[in-house]
Amino acid sequence: MTQNYEQLVNAVNAIRDDVEKAGTGNKAACARVRKGMQDVKSLAQEIRKEMLELRDSGGLKT
Repeated sequence: MTQNYEQLVNAVNAIRDDVEKAGTGNKAACARVRKGMQDVKSLAQEIRKEMLELRDSGGLKT
């Protein structure tokens, strides 16, 4: 697994509690979820770039 993938998994796990709190109407938790999801989006984009490089190079770069 790539380092960015591990960071993505950790980012999603980190906001899990705040998602539940946001569901009950906690406005501060909503803000934390939005920020966390922006981080998820950035990490996902980096992973997409890595996968394109991997595809184009024909193998995993170490």
